[in-house]
Amino acid sequence: MKSIIFLADGMADEPLAELGGMTPLEYANTPNMDSIAQNGSMGSFLTLPDGLPTSSDVANMSVLGFMPEYNYPGRGPIEAISQKIDLQANDVAWRCNIVTVDADGVMLDYSAGHIDNEISRQLIADLQAKFGGDKVTFYPGVSYRNLLVLHGEEFSKDVDYYKPDSSHGINEKELPLTALNEKAQYTVDFLNKLCAEAAEFLTNHPLNQNREFPANRIWPWSPGYKPALPPFVEKYNGKKGAIISAVDVIKGIGIASNMTVIEVEGATGYIDTNYENKAAAAIEALKSHDFVYIHVEGIDEVSHLGSLELKIKAIEDFDKRLVGKVLSAVDLSNARVMILPDHPVPIKLRQHTTTPVPFAICGCGIEVDSTPAYNEKNAASGACGLLKKDELMKLVLGN
Repeated sequence: MKSIIFLADGMADEPLAELGGMTPLEYANTPNMDSIAQNGSMGSFLTLPDGLPTSSDVANMSVLGFMPEYNYPGRGPIEAISQKIDLQANDVAWRCNIVTVDADGVMLDYSAGHIDNEISRQLIADLQAKFGGDKVTFYPGVSYRNLLVLHGEEFSKDVDYYKPDSSHGINEKELPLTALNEKAQYTVDFLNKLCAEAAEFLTNHPLNQNREFPANRIWPWSPGYKPALPPFVEKYNGKKGAIISAVDVIKGIGIASNMTVIEVEGATGYIDTNYENKAAAAIEALKSHDFVYIHVEGIDEVSHLGSLELKIKAIEDFDKRLVGKVLSAVDLSNARVMILPDHPVPIKLRQHTTTPVPFAICGCGIEVDSTPAYNEKNAASGACGLLKKDELMKLVLGN
């Protein structure tokens, strides 16, 4: 039996008055996701356990059944693995956004206006040339999603931080790094000095002049050491899994668990991603894999921007250009297909919440619970109920 998960990052939301009390998912035209619900069952899944960051790495680890409450390594090292960075025992890897802060120190944009890849790469290269050395290495990623690695046993991962995409409108003075133990204070002091010097450097950088959202700060967060997840094939009784995503954090989870990570031309991590190429890659991957995980980031990004119009469009594009294409090529008599987000990003809040997410599943051996459409409200009364830990994966894989 083949198994597929369509993961729509950040799609879940809350009822909005401007949509007549509907969520964006309810309002959007989604015949393909609705068909999964109509021909199968719905339920809810807890992706963000108590005590962990409300971030996509935690949520996607949960969806894949890796139970981050026991295995969470931090986002920095997950993305480092994706970039094939060889982390040593004493290396602390940090996700390092480049962000926009106004003249008063208020966070304006966690992505520096979804900065262009080429500009971001040049800024990171210049930061490395200016500040890099035996103790510090900057690595470019996709757009604003970059990495910082601190080298040496004097550094610690035990530092509390604020997620940049949850910090809009807040002064940076209210968002400090905080040492969780005495050793970690050295790391905090080191980073505070580095961030202050980098801020001056970036503010005066030629590429940041006359930009609406200048990339004038680095924002280190979610540190950790080299991750070690259980191999997917061992955890799930010999089943072979593949991941399709544009972003390093998802690809890193796949690499750390020895899944096949499939690169797709035109996959961007935003709403201009090439859905059709992702669909074609998934259909091809099913020929040689038991399970395919298709992740799309763009819905999350426009939710953080607070754009209702773009969120609805992104949901509809996801449904028509990806879900519909793959469903048309899948024999549901020998497959299970599931749709869900990894976490909500309510448009009004522009940040992640811990509300369980709606899922729908149909296909081989799945009972039909007569759900009329795929959305948050219907999931609450779905026949599958509320699932936790690796229960979702066991359902979709038939384990």
